[in-house]
Amino acid sequence: MKNILILSASPRKGGNSDLLCDEFMRGALDAGNQVEKLCLSDYKINYCTGCGLCSEFGKPCPQTDDMAMILEKMIAADVLVMATPVYFYTMNAQMKTLIDRACARYMEISHKEFYYILAAAENDRALMTRTIEGFRGFTDCLEEPVEKGVIYGIGAWKKGEIKPLPVMHEAYEMGMKV
Repeated sequence: MKNILILSASPRKGGNSDLLCDEFMRGALDAGNQVEKLCLSDYKINYCTGCGLCSEFGKPCPQTDDMAMILEKMIAADVLVMATPVYFYTMNAQMKTLIDRACARYMEISHKEFYYILAAAENDRALMTRTIEGFRGFTDCLEEPVEKGVIYGIGAWKKGEIKPLPVMHEAYEMGMKV
């Protein structure tokens, strides 16, 4: 059994990337794993101010928001699933803000398995490269991350358009194989 943390950056509950998270979670739960899903829109996560307290002085981030709690969960997890809608061929601001704020304790996010979930109106997987590279830019800074899979929820723009697409089953199956 693995401890899985799903970080859903969808600003709309039931949005396409959020629905893919739910299917991944259903598969992971059916396989006997422990799973928690956090919808980033439910939490207050301030932008990194670049104050340097964490990176230069090894001090905790001075901001009082929900990021410290989220970081604790990220550190405790065996598996991190990072899900974002794709805006202008990259991750949305909610996910990027989370990544930037992970700076305070990023060295403790070590030896994790990573899955990425994308949802985009665009139909061409090749155009999702920038989004994936954004995630990889984050994980390249971590100790021994292992990228396990990517779910490409493409061709769905309006809320719920992902539901009839085969990628929903793919998300479930990938969750089962964690």
